[in-house]
Amino acid sequence: MSTQTLSKIILEGREFLIKRDDLFDPYLSGNKFRKLHTLINTPKQNLKKIISYGGTQSNAMLALAKLCHDKEWEFVYYTKAISATLKKQKVGNLFLALGLGMHHIEIDDALYRDFIATLRLNLDAKTFIVDQGGADRSAKEGLAVLAEEIRSLDEEIEAIATPSGTGTTALYLALALPEKIVYTVPCVGDTAYLQEQMSALHPIPENLIILEPKKKYHFAKLYPEFLEIYAKLLESGVEFDLLYAPSLWLSLLEEKKEKVLYVHSGGVSGNESMLERYRAKAARSRKN
Repeated sequence: MSTQTLSKIILEGREFLIKRDDLFDPYLSGNKFRKLHTLINTPKQNLKKIISYGGTQSNAMLALAKLCHDKEWEFVYYTKAISATLKKQKVGNLFLALGLGMHHIEIDDALYRDFIATLRLNLDAKTFIVDQGGADRSAKEGLAVLAEEIRSLDEEIEAIATPSGTGTTALYLALALPEKIVYTVPCVGDTAYLQEQMSALHPIPENLIILEPKKKYHFAKLYPEFLEIYAKLLESGVEFDLLYAPSLWLSLLEEKKEKVLYVHSGGVSGNESMLERYRAKAARSRKN
């Protein structure tokens, strides 16, 4: 697939450009494709094992599972203890990642933080650790490639937008494109948490603008306005994820008027399980 694939959508009377990074691969796409650029280009024989950790429906987890499956590397992923219900689910990123050969290891909640802190002890030369969400300085290379692709577009672009978990994508994209404004929103935690995560990698540049949602959203909770904007975007011709994209789209519509290029961060593989949760919530509401 060409890395220059663009879509144009009309949303609430405004035109937006969409950089279709979601089209690389169903599981290894979007900002994870960019963050994992170095590993994607690492020769198969250089490594044998990848270790990572984080949430059980993480897009980064699924992307790593796909990458390791393709490279024939072992993939070990640590999470806090999960429910019996989640273990039985036949949809969602955890189910898909396990199907790709991921070894999932649960750690007791009380021990989890200290255990993660020990992961880098006594590593061998052919084992590599990817921090939660792909928050790593090596992601800089892949975002520099994205920046050059954006520069080469034959389009008028006043600003770029991408949502943030750890902020790695937005940070390195803004650093690589100092001539452009980059908008993002905190999707995991608040603005202070996002600033802390980004500052651990590099001082935050002036052209990176963190938009403050008008309402405090808790990650992975269900919100009717998220489902509504998801449906509007789907009707416009492009599917976006239900975890990160809605908050940024709402902020862009409420606060900004420029011509925006939205960098699609992928993650739509998790929509099936999210939509199932929305349907279950609606069914409970009807009963009540």
